[in-house]
Amino acid sequence: MDTRLLFLISCFIARLSFSLSASGELNSFESVPDLEKSMYTIVDGYPCVRLLNLSGEIGCSNPGHGKVAAPVVKFKNVNQLVEPSAILVSLDELDSLLARVSKDTNFASLVAGILVESGTPGGNNFKGFSPELKFPEAEFAPYQNKNFEWNPSGSGIMWKAYNFPVFLLSENSTLALLEAATKNEKSKKSYTSDVAEFGLVMQTTKSGTHDSESCLREETCLPLGGYSVWSALPPINTSTPQKSKPIILAVTSMDSASFFRDKSLGADSPISGLISLLAAVDALSHLNGLHLSKQLVFVVFTGEAWGFLGSRRFLLELDQHSDAVSGLDFTLIETVLEIGSVGKSFDQGVKKFFVHTTEAASISNQTLDALKRAQDSLKTENVKISVASKSNPGIPPSSLMMFLRKNPDSSGIVLEDFDTAFTNKFYHSHLDNLSNINASAIAAASSLVARSLYILASEKNEINDSVLTAISVNSSFIDELLGCLLDCEPGLSCDLVNQYISSSAACPSHYVGVIQGEPSSSPYPGYVGDVSRFLWNFLADKTSVPTENRSATCPKHCSGTGELCIRGETDGKGVCVISSTRYVPAYSTRLKFESDMWKLLPTNSSDIMGDADPVWTESNWDTITLRVYSVQHASYDRLILLLGIAVTVAAYIAIVITRSVIRKALKRD
Repeated sequence: MDTRLLFLISCFIARLSFSLSASGELNSFESVPDLEKSMYTIVDGYPCVRLLNLSGEIGCSNPGHGKVAAPVVKFKNVNQLVEPSAILVSLDELDSLLARVSKDTNFASLVAGILVESGTPGGNNFKGFSPELKFPEAEFAPYQNKNFEWNPSGSGIMWKAYNFPVFLLSENSTLALLEAATKNEKSKKSYTSDVAEFGLVMQTTKSGTHDSESCLREETCLPLGGYSVWSALPPINTSTPQKSKPIILAVTSMDSASFFRDKSLGADSPISGLISLLAAVDALSHLNGLHLSKQLVFVVFTGEAWGFLGSRRFLLELDQHSDAVSGLDFTLIETVLEIGSVGKSFDQGVKKFFVHTTEAASISNQTLDALKRAQDSLKTENVKISVASKSNPGIPPSSLMMFLRKNPDSSGIVLEDFDTAFTNKFYHSHLDNLSNINASAIAAASSLVARSLYILASEKNEINDSVLTAISVNSSFIDELLGCLLDCEPGLSCDLVNQYISSSAACPSHYVGVIQGEPSSSPYPGYVGDVSRFLWNFLADKTSVPTENRSATCPKHCSGTGELCIRGETDGKGVCVISSTRYVPAYSTRLKFESDMWKLLPTNSSDIMGDADPVWTESNWDTITLRVYSVQHASYDRLILLLGIAVTVAAYIAIVITRSVIRKALKRD
């Protein structure tokens, strides 16, 4: 009888505790996942991650080896923190929050993590958001003035190290976290609070490898990098002893950067330039019987946002005459035409572009003349070209800088939508998205580039207005590319991309990523990013000539000189074409892949940019998570424990007394 009574009392206590915790609600769960789903809210977000260089670390990471959980509070309502907290902050307050963290060590010690609300701040006081420096990659500039402010909106916050996690929230997650913070404010005297749990554990933090040299040695990181792509129009025949033609090199880049790793769209900088070049290649490919006196070569670099990885590696491959650049010769490059940020050149109906030139006057003037003639041929499109201000210290941050560092006499121009400072107020920010650019400006730039390249590569007596007019850019094609490269719908699952590759993800992000496996001019497709694979197939298609056997499928029947297999991912068969299109690995010139691991090379006197090379790497990690759930305060748990002990003791005393009374009553009977 005593045992049964104790059991019933224990059940009563357990039921009482459950009722208090659940606030009177009764839930039934069919499985453990159902229980977890009711307890935890998974938060969609984009993390700031840990990056390393030879000098140390930047970016974000949990401070220790495990997850971090803390109650959610709003930054605007916080004067002082009394306990570790997850701070919910609007984007326009982020700079001031991080500035306070860097100055106030006591405050910083209680920051468990930062949650950044989605959306673009409004109001007249918001002047832009750029986590970049005011002079991006100044250490690579081929001139002395390193303090010039090309990027006035730059705060430089992405180049600092933070020993706590930082996430950019999605729109839905922002609403959920605002609700959690508001709930915590209203229930300060309650026994529960909503906490955010950060799972941003970096392998370099766990292993204590805090720079690129040590983390590469311990294999807790990988080098930043990927694959650049180049192509020639028409294809270069390397099997004949014909005299090589001078090269007109048209370049742009495909990668951007952001404080938040997977939210690096770079719509204006640099994707507007990329789309402009692709549309120009498409327009030139439709010219019948294209006969050029000079060789057109198109190059799309990756890794330019991280120490110009693509262009520096491309120039090194040229020096080494590697297979990746077979058919190209640096000494034959007559001029470089780089297409930079061109998506914001639309001003009161006029598309205004600025030409930034090198000091090699004669050839640069020829390029400028070609651009002006192309401008004149676009009579009805309100296009205006101006030479950039002479007060500028030189050309803006661009791949052309690397050509000048290699050879100060290199000729080239950079076509931009700004004169003395970026017009893009969201440079290297997640806000540099589709809404930040104008499609008609990109179309105008593309028309300028296509016609200028034709003028530069042709004999003067063969150029006439009728031919220039025939070089027509397809605006619908530009609109399609914008949807493919800068939006999630349709994103990389769009029809255009699906003609060439099977993408691994729909939502595009133009962060360079890490280079996997041994670098090669014929890499395993799984090690090449979606955008690089698309560009390789697209450029190979547009610059190709048909094979003699038009019905040949690949790769089985595609082994002739200059033959490539394109569209092989889509149907497993592909099409065989003749094209000079190649991948070029893009990674630090200070690194070498040897014995299945990366090794740091000593500085080389022949690599004049080697001393400035930061050697960027990215920390490994297992899984990045972010979730919100409710917890009971420790004081409430102690209260429940004491209450349970008191009830148990009281129950035991009651049992003893009851048993004694019953025994006495039985004796009387």
